[in-house]
Amino acid sequence: MLLNLNGIQKRFGGVTALRDGNLNVQPGEVHLLLGENGAGKSTLMRIVAGMEPRDAGRMLWQGRDAAFRTPSEAAAAGIAMVHQESLLAPHLTVAENIFLGREERLPFGWVNRRRMIAQASRMIEEHQFPLHADWRVERLSPAGKQLVGICRAIQHGSSLLIFDEPTSSLSGAETEEVFRIVRTLRARGMGVIYITHRLEELRAIGDRVTILRDGATVHTGPLAEVSTGRIIQRMVGREMVAIYRRQPVAPGAELLRVEGLTRGGAFRDVSFSLRAGEIVGLAGLIGAGRTETCLAIFGVDPIDAGQVFVDGRAARIGSPREAVAAGIALVTEDRQKTGLALRLPIAYNITMANLRGISRRLGLIDGRAEGRVTAEYIARLRIRASSGRQAAGRLSGGNQQKVAIAKWLFRRARVFLFDEPTRGIDVGAKVEVFELMDELARAGAAVLMVSSEMQELLQVADRILVMRQGRITGELPGGATQEEIMRFAALDQESAP
Repeated sequence: MLLNLNGIQKRFGGVTALRDGNLNVQPGEVHLLLGENGAGKSTLMRIVAGMEPRDAGRMLWQGRDAAFRTPSEAAAAGIAMVHQESLLAPHLTVAENIFLGREERLPFGWVNRRRMIAQASRMIEEHQFPLHADWRVERLSPAGKQLVGICRAIQHGSSLLIFDEPTSSLSGAETEEVFRIVRTLRARGMGVIYITHRLEELRAIGDRVTILRDGATVHTGPLAEVSTGRIIQRMVGREMVAIYRRQPVAPGAELLRVEGLTRGGAFRDVSFSLRAGEIVGLAGLIGAGRTETCLAIFGVDPIDAGQVFVDGRAARIGSPREAVAAGIALVTEDRQKTGLALRLPIAYNITMANLRGISRRLGLIDGRAEGRVTAEYIARLRIRASSGRQAAGRLSGGNQQKVAIAKWLFRRARVFLFDEPTRGIDVGAKVEVFELMDELARAGAAVLMVSSEMQELLQVADRILVMRQGRITGELPGGATQEEIMRFAALDQESAP
């Protein structure tokens, strides 16, 4: 046995992250680690990788008791972790990142760059990675950065590689590349722990599966012996026949209309409208211009041409401040970088967009009002937290997303732009996000939902707009098919059959 975890426990203040974590990994297998956000997956892996100490339980590494105090100790023992969010040095090259902290030195302390680049090039060629040793990491795609993380692990001589949501921001082709690499590593006898929320990936990559719920292991066994429905039931503690199915309501007045919106090479001549009570999906392949369109509507990026109308009147939106004043909210694609202040408490994050709502005279913050508002939204959105003073960065991905939404609910926005709202969150949290979107629409708001998950758009949206190469190429009803969406997303309509 490569790794054995038995009865692992971990608390953060008053919050129990793990109460009975159990897992065993064999050489040459891909072991799937599943569970809802907050189930304890990342905490368990951070303990294995030396990033957190455990409070109780036993860890055996290659048959011996182990307790790694730092990631360096874990790496030296043969354990490496490829994180969902890149932890690389973006200003350095691929080779420099691969050997960072383990550079080969020449006399007088100089780094032997020529040998480092040569070794990195051989490794890249051996594994057929689409990289060059002298490329700067900041210019790489998310998939490229994942590959650099894998190279670091291989160079360090790892026996166990932990992937934490490696494909959450990757395209289909990039995901297949990661799968190919994982299979190659498995064939060479390396153990792989693979954390994912994309249930459609399981059969393509996994051998065995362990499921956590509420900090405890509730299932371990061969993947072939458990159905996807059973996996979902074990994850959420209840049976889910279908993940979600929204019942539409009659749309009301037009709240947002964009006409001829154009910005450089990002998008051109984009026109659509959103009405009160409806959820409109925005589909398309990566690079189609969906996120860029949302950023322009919200005033983050300037437009070259076109006009935005709110409540039927032309709106001058040159900044996010003006967009917020017009009643528009943006739940960003990357909640950790642009949606939340991770080091600040939940209370600050919920109220920061509407400080007037908790202020006394002279602009002073009313602490009691802030506490009441925070408690209200924690209860209303079922945010799992010890208190409103807990740092937002200590929450699971799904609960972070709820805080990001709560911020705009307290601001009382009327037009909501959701950019990939379910990325990196589990199936149970997805349903809660969909229910929040439905609640907003039924209360009279208009919702635009950008998503790369076509099945989710079909379940949630009243109608679906499709973008390709910066233009809207089609509009489909909610009852459309994935094939119809792909026809507009991937084919030139002038040459399509």
